[in-house]
Amino acid sequence: MGHEHKLSIFRGFVTFKSNTQKIWGVLIFLSIITGVEVALGIIKPEVLTSNSFLYMKILNWIFIILTLVKAYYIAWDFMHLRDEKSGLRRSVVWTGLFLIAYLSFILLVEGNYIHDIYKEGFIKWEF
Repeated sequence: MGHEHKLSIFRGFVTFKSNTQKIWGVLIFLSIITGVEVALGIIKPEVLTSNSFLYMKILNWIFIILTLVKAYYIAWDFMHLRDEKSGLRRSVVWTGLFLIAYLSFILLVEGNYIHDIYKEGFIKWEF
């Protein structure tokens, strides 16, 4: 008795007939997201690079959000996290969220400290 995998993605919005079709569908979705990221990285629209939100360019926020979406679908569909019990799913997702939040906090605090040292300290900008 094998375990039947769910054949829908996007919360049931798209349903496939077989696991093979679903794998190809998720692969195409992830490829489209990667294509958008690459295109934005090459083009770098002026609107997205000149405006900031929370001290970071909007283009960088788009890259972070699209990368998190890809990581979610890779874990959810290719690693079959969707078929696991809710306790295991929560432990994997919460650990990742806490790790991302902690590393982002360290990056922002240390980056701000280094910026302040170079801006107001005795060291010159020599890069």
